[in-house]
Amino acid sequence: MSAIRVGVVGAGGRMGIAVSNAVCSDPELDFVAAIDPRYDGIDVGEVTGVSGCSFDVAGDNNALVHAKVDVVIDFTHIDAARKNLEFFAANGIHAVVGTSGFTEAEFTEIEAAFTTSNCLIAPNFAIGAVLMMRFAELAAPFFDTAEIVEMHHDAKVDAPSGTAVSTVERMAKASDTWAKDPTESETLPGARGAKGPAGIPVHSIRMRGAVAHQEVVLGTTGQTLTIRHDSIDRSSFMPGVMIAAKRIGGVPGLSVGLDGVLGL
Repeated sequence: MSAIRVGVVGAGGRMGIAVSNAVCSDPELDFVAAIDPRYDGIDVGEVTGVSGCSFDVAGDNNALVHAKVDVVIDFTHIDAARKNLEFFAANGIHAVVGTSGFTEAEFTEIEAAFTTSNCLIAPNFAIGAVLMMRFAELAAPFFDTAEIVEMHHDAKVDAPSGTAVSTVERMAKASDTWAKDPTESETLPGARGAKGPAGIPVHSIRMRGAVAHQEVVLGTTGQTLTIRHDSIDRSSFMPGVMIAAKRIGGVPGLSVGLDGVLGL
């Protein structure tokens, strides 16, 4: 079986560099295209530090078509990702996307657009984080109260994280018997965090030195359960990204979350 031809969009960003190195090192994948307008015309090795792969970074997505890419991996910001997905769908390229912030209406539009190729959008590619969300979903019906605390690096511009939003949505769907928050007043506004679906509080921390961390705390009579996941390096996302790149061709249409390709 021939290697899957992979392109990386946003190749010069922090996640793009990590993805590029992971793709280039995987014998089942063939790293054939890198897109980043900031580094147009510069060798991919100079931009990302990869060894064993040599071609120029391109400034626009047309290079993906010229390189006959099978799967593209996109870790750009939400505005760029929206436009990129239109291009991937129109050109029949499978897409693995690590950008959060899409609305339900946009998911519907994306699903309708991907008729000749497939798309996976996941808030988190760390396999441990995917399991954390699944465990929280399983635990939800057995507890009366729950809160989520998520912590990310100090360059993350959105809050709460896509992982936290996905977690609270899944927990709310799993149970509709959550106890009411007893708080009647906040000495400091916002002390009880943002209220997600079912009124489950979500607290966001932006901390220098952090990468990506989340804790789900559930409580009921006489006991609490804490489910926590920590990504201490961006390399934690790479196994999930590589699995997605290899399997997306066999997962028709739009998939939201890594659960499907992991068989959860």
